[in-house]
Amino acid sequence: MAKIALKVDVDTLRGTQEGVPNLARALARFGLKATFLFSLGPDHTGWALKRVFRPGFLKKVSRTSVLEHYGIKTLLYGVLLPGPDIGKKAAKEMQAIDAAGHETGIHTWDHVDWQDNVRKQDAVWTKAQMQKSWDRFLEIFGRPPATYGAAGWQMNEAAFEQLDQWGITYSSDGRAEPNLMPYRLQLPSGKAKHVQYPTTLPTFDELIGIDGADEFGAVTKLLEITGSNPNDQVFTLHAELEGQKLLPAFEKLLIGWLNQGHELVTMGELHQSWAATKQLDKIAVLPLAWGEIPNRSGELIIESP
Repeated sequence: MAKIALKVDVDTLRGTQEGVPNLARALARFGLKATFLFSLGPDHTGWALKRVFRPGFLKKVSRTSVLEHYGIKTLLYGVLLPGPDIGKKAAKEMQAIDAAGHETGIHTWDHVDWQDNVRKQDAVWTKAQMQKSWDRFLEIFGRPPATYGAAGWQMNEAAFEQLDQWGITYSSDGRAEPNLMPYRLQLPSGKAKHVQYPTTLPTFDELIGIDGADEFGAVTKLLEITGSNPNDQVFTLHAELEGQKLLPAFEKLLIGWLNQGHELVTMGELHQSWAATKQLDKIAVLPLAWGEIPNRSGELIIESP
């Protein structure tokens, strides 16, 4: 069957200190490895409260119980409480994941600031934010990151060009349908060197509450998609969700995928499999495109048809 890459987005201090170790223990029970993408600077989760005015945001949070998943303290960071420095306070948890053999990469410096602002920011702002995350990653791990995955599936052209300047060879910064393939971006500077492997499967928070589904109903839906689809997939999970309250449902999903015969891999292993068969020589070169994803508010980077 297909390969399914497990990509873990880590957005908050709580997610790093609690959700990441929980996921590591669960993955170890199945003998699996995943790609963990870390937010490395301040946790300003409370700033996201201004999204209340964004179309669809209130509907989404009402379905997924943001307070229950993130906790009141996290939701006050940057509002009534100072935003803690995740990279300083949770370096040991990040290093433990690396030591356990999981793949590690950059998610962002300041998650909320990046997600809400990068699309309209210039190259100077963009590269300054990215350089902070790069420097902090080197400080924590002692080597460059293997990969990158944008916060909120938000980037701009300068950010993609920075990935090439860093020498990142594969990244996962956008979304696509389950039957679409890796691609390279056409940028103002030319064809991107790195390969994009977009998230192809819906996330738990995009499925919970739809047609009355709970987290186990979300598992059923995901297994329906992968049970009849022979293509490789990228699944994004969150340390704050699947690493905490949704962990039992995530473990059920892992069992389901293994029973379906899929190979669960890191982003690096997915990339290696495509490179080994020389399929990357034939992938499409596509323009940067934006669009909406069902049950998620706002526009995200998508793979253009």
